[in-house]
Amino acid sequence: MGKTFAMLDEGHRRLERGTDVVVGFVETHGRAHTTAELDGLEVLPRARVTHRGATLEELDLDALLARRPQVALIDELAHTNAPGGRHSKRWEDIEDVLDAGIDVISTVNIQHLESLNDAVTSITGVVQRETVPDEVVRRADQIELVDMSPEALRRRMAHGNVYPPDRVDAALANYFRVGNLGALRELALLWLADRVDEGLGRYRAEHGIETTWPTRERVVVAVAGGPEGETLLRRGARIAARGAGGELLVVHVARTDGLAGPALPDLVSQRRLTEELGGTFHTVTGDDLAEAVLDFARGVNASQVIIGSSRRPRWRTLVTPSTTEEVIAGSGDIDVHVVTHRFAAGRGWRTPRRGLPRRRVRAGYAVALAGPFVLTELLAALPDDPELPLTVPLFLLLSVLIALLGGMGPALLGAVASSLFLNWFFTPPTGGLTISQPQNAVALAVFVVVAAAVAFVVDRSARRADRAVRAQAEASSLAALSHTLLGSTDQMGLLLREALDMFGAEAAAVVRRPTPGHPAEVVAGTRPALAPDDLRGPGLPREEVDDDHDLVLVGASLPAGQQRLLAAFAAHAGAILQRRSLRAAAAEAATLARDNSARTALLSAVSHDLRTPLAGIKAAIGSLRSTEVTFSPEDEAELQAAIEDSADRLEALIGNLLDMSRLQAGALVAHPRPVDLGEVVPGVVRETADPDRVQWHLDERARVVVADPGLLDRVLGNIVENALRHQPAPGAVRVSSSGLGDRVEIRVVDTGPGVPQGDRDRIFLPFQRHGDAPSGDGVGLGLAVARGLAESMGGTVVPEDTPGGGLTVVVDLPAARTESP
Repeated sequence: MGKTFAMLDEGHRRLERGTDVVVGFVETHGRAHTTAELDGLEVLPRARVTHRGATLEELDLDALLARRPQVALIDELAHTNAPGGRHSKRWEDIEDVLDAGIDVISTVNIQHLESLNDAVTSITGVVQRETVPDEVVRRADQIELVDMSPEALRRRMAHGNVYPPDRVDAALANYFRVGNLGALRELALLWLADRVDEGLGRYRAEHGIETTWPTRERVVVAVAGGPEGETLLRRGARIAARGAGGELLVVHVARTDGLAGPALPDLVSQRRLTEELGGTFHTVTGDDLAEAVLDFARGVNASQVIIGSSRRPRWRTLVTPSTTEEVIAGSGDIDVHVVTHRFAAGRGWRTPRRGLPRRRVRAGYAVALAGPFVLTELLAALPDDPELPLTVPLFLLLSVLIALLGGMGPALLGAVASSLFLNWFFTPPTGGLTISQPQNAVALAVFVVVAAAVAFVVDRSARRADRAVRAQAEASSLAALSHTLLGSTDQMGLLLREALDMFGAEAAAVVRRPTPGHPAEVVAGTRPALAPDDLRGPGLPREEVDDDHDLVLVGASLPAGQQRLLAAFAAHAGAILQRRSLRAAAAEAATLARDNSARTALLSAVSHDLRTPLAGIKAAIGSLRSTEVTFSPEDEAELQAAIEDSADRLEALIGNLLDMSRLQAGALVAHPRPVDLGEVVPGVVRETADPDRVQWHLDERARVVVADPGLLDRVLGNIVENALRHQPAPGAVRVSSSGLGDRVEIRVVDTGPGVPQGDRDRIFLPFQRHGDAPSGDGVGLGLAVARGLAESMGGTVVPEDTPGGGLTVVVDLPAARTESP
């Protein structure tokens, strides 16, 4: 819509400023206003290329490089060059021009961008064959959108400013509809907006600008993987949808130390919900959650951040600020929305607290109670009474050992007990809790504090070690599982077998939950006879796969530490089920598309190709019934023969249409039996349009095949007719048979132009006619029906080259067994 005119106008502007401008190639399409813009500009002659007998004009790259202007105007960036040039695409020519130090101004339509090709096809129904990679266009120093409303463009077309008058009506009724133009215009605006946004991001980075510039509404939702995530995501999607061009970005902060985090299925579910809401899910690493979220928000130039109310109990916020409070404090010019939820302030949900094993904790308490007695007895057995400089370190060592063994609780108990024993037995005056010297009181207080600090460090280290071990085990297991699943054809079965080995179960299964009108069902299991009743025990480990399925283990005692790993297996199972569903939906969609294409082609064939024999019959009958002309007996016989010939062709066309519909519907049933080709081939030859041009010879050892006689007649008839259509007169089509093991090959040979290797599969598709016979009287079903009928009888139809030129179609059928005398 005026891009070439705009390019030439820019060329004039630069020329007036003294820039050396040359027109390398401009396509005016005969438009007067565009042609007039060439006046005053230097236009290089075009290179002429001969291809398939036609002379084409292309950009003369060598002449342009020799001329070396400052600026070259080169139209149609996505243009495909004629064969024989230096490059296949014009944008590759432009790369050479740029490498020579020449600036280039070019044009491109939005439908020719590679990334938008599928979108344009779905909108307009037209496949764009010429495309240019987006990267090439992005590298431009400047991109200008030449825009116009659909109504204005249609008015220009109606006035004859775009196409000649004879093409205007068709263009307005098809490609240039208001809906198409509006959609293409929106694609162009959005694509250019993204490029402008990229440039803005580079500018802010180059100039060190950390504050956000809210050019568009970007909403960042921070999720921790907890159950409140769904509430935050939906709220963020509603806020992002309020403004045009709003974006939803979801960020999850993972720990840099790689320790185990939230349950994997929760993150998978939230990632899936993000995609359904039209957002993007991002995972970043960081130990400071608030800082990581804000860094991400500033990096994407976000205008708003959504975060949930803290799940921590209120008393803990009095000690240390929550992540929510830290985000608010550090947000600066970014708006922060705090969304409340039913899990806020610790209501309804607790993070499971993991520490040392229970047996170690119990042993720690036992040592905390008995240890001070034992140590006191040992010290009392010394010949001299020990003083505090000796006893305090020993009791402190005991407290450290208790902390290493049992963690925080036993260590505190041991510290208190040790301090009491120190005070009673070793701090003057002994035999009581009174302390006469202040430094002894301080020493005992320090003793308790040190013991508590050591216990805290040990307890925290134990928890981190436990999480690290679990994270490593999960990562190793999931990595091995992922690599194994990638190369498996039975992914669900392999997943369940891996679950048996991982959890030590006797059986594993994916079960569909019962619904009204649909009982429970075992979708996949490791035992063939596994029934839903076998999987209903209350103590069986069970994890939700999706809204309808569960993963159940039989005969396994699942430790609490492996529950998260089981959830990861369930997430894998959910992905496999979803992949199956998508594959089935894609197959169904492909079938529907194929059927729709077949119906469209059928309507086209019925409306066009079947009209020819009907028109011939009607014309001949009209002539015979006319009272204005008296025909001789010879003329009447010729008209009657024309009627008969047209009726035969019409019968053959309708027969092929019916056969193809039966093949596509799966309603064709073959009844194979031994058939003598000597009885079938002569009849096929007699029924052809020109039997005198068909020669046949059958090998006596390869005459009897297993086939349905009626279907075999249709197969050979269609193939021979196709060969006659492409066999140059007066040459003959040859039919022969030969034996190969327990098979018989029937060859139909012509010496016509043949079919290129790349087109051989296409000629067997319904409603396809090869380009060397565009004016044929068929609907392009003959070879498709022949192959379909042959396959229904256990045979094949394969094309081969004819030595010396032409096409040989080989029909391969089972040979009938002959009884030995």
